[in-house]
Amino acid sequence: MSEVPAAFREIAERMVEVTPQAAALGMRFVSVSPARGSLEVPWREDLVGDPDTGVIAGGVVTTLLDHTCGLAMAAAAGSEPFSTATLDLRIDYMRAAAPRAGVTCEAHCYKLTRTIGFVRAEAWDADKSDLIATAQAAFVLNRPAPAPAS
Repeated sequence: MSEVPAAFREIAERMVEVTPQAAALGMRFVSVSPARGSLEVPWREDLVGDPDTGVIAGGVVTTLLDHTCGLAMAAAAGSEPFSTATLDLRIDYMRAAAPRAGVTCEAHCYKLTRTIGFVRAEAWDADKSDLIATAQAAFVLNRPAPAPAS
């Protein structure tokens, strides 16, 4: 498997710092490779959805899945400038996260067309074989139009 360029890896690492929602949730970069990405959200008391359980809110998991899918799509699209937006995001929740546990997510962009990226993701807390949620997503890929020939 080939490596992603060092410049892209640096951009991927900074994504969680410069994207306001990711920064507010305390997302952390885990890894990036061609068409794949991984992020995590450590447990914090202010991210809990129900104080009686101590479980991280479902919206945090949704944001983590979406953001990680975007990272995988960007890793598949290459180093040319582009913008992206989520077109469709389907999430299947299988269980709540464990109390006082952070969540990790891995995503894979398994198909990239000229304008659309298709991505799958999985989220878990302590055990990758015991998933919290999975996601299936589609992202629009907007590359700048080529300059007209002179």
